[in-house]
Amino acid sequence: MQAIEISQPGGPEVLRLVERPEPMPGPGELLIEVAASGINRPDVLQRAGAYPPPPGASDLPGLEVAGRIVGGDAAALSAAGFRLGDRVCALTHGGGYAQRCVAPFGQCLPVPAAYSDIEAASLPETLFTVWINVFERARLQPGETLLVQGGSSGIGVTAIQLAKAFGCRVIVTVGDDAKAQACREIGADEAINYRTQDFVAEVRRLTEGRGADVILDMVAGSYVAREIQCLADDGRLSIIAVQGGSKAEFDAGALLRRRLTITGSTLRPRTTEYKAAIGAALRARVWPLIEAGRFKPMIHKTFPAAQAAQAHELMESSQHVGKLVLTW
Repeated sequence: MQAIEISQPGGPEVLRLVERPEPMPGPGELLIEVAASGINRPDVLQRAGAYPPPPGASDLPGLEVAGRIVGGDAAALSAAGFRLGDRVCALTHGGGYAQRCVAPFGQCLPVPAAYSDIEAASLPETLFTVWINVFERARLQPGETLLVQGGSSGIGVTAIQLAKAFGCRVIVTVGDDAKAQACREIGADEAINYRTQDFVAEVRRLTEGRGADVILDMVAGSYVAREIQCLADDGRLSIIAVQGGSKAEFDAGALLRRRLTITGSTLRPRTTEYKAAIGAALRARVWPLIEAGRFKPMIHKTFPAAQAAQAHELMESSQHVGKLVLTW
């Protein structure tokens, strides 16, 4: 099969198209003939040598795919509700930048009937991440206000749509006015240009001094102290990346006085059983919204797999709104 491998840690140019043996599905796994592979920030970190795959995972990048089931034990597939030939999208441990990829049964979901493989490949990583960190760990409730740092990212556009679908108000931060308008069109109630506005002051103003109930943060670093200032009492800050640095200094007294919670997680190292439980929650709670047309995948651009380096260049430029996808 063809695959995109990381020849050595470095910039986008280290990605290269190669021939690799097809992977073999193990117990509890199926084999997917990949039509499209989603691109995510962790792929960029892995390419740079900053996010190694967990033990036993493929060294190839790629954490989400969509395509058809072409392998796996027939009896086990049937017991899991799948058949050979079914269209699925899957969260993978790695190996998604390839024409064939294995995935555990519990991390596979049916492709929504009206979706293309490209659209389906944009779903798993962001949906799993947002569900875990916004709805499970940060416990966002209907009627609450969510602040999304980086609203135009793949994670951001997913968080906007899910939070709105569950009856929440959404405020986002973005880097320019065009992205602000795009986020409003997706469903955000308010968009703050962090280059020209103080997001702390704006969040306080937009919430009449109350603050946001939940913040989804991909920056960390110096943002943490500022985010504490714009959280409501009993608010929850959920950190999913550290693009602004892994160290933060903040007022711990405010944390105590106002009963704030800071949480965070990373998805890739979690157990297969945990991810299967999240997959089941998505199937039960989110897939009906998708089937009803209340969630729309936002694809910024697709690239032939051989142009993975160009796709990573665009990802790192942050000049996109929504998802980037490779096609095979």
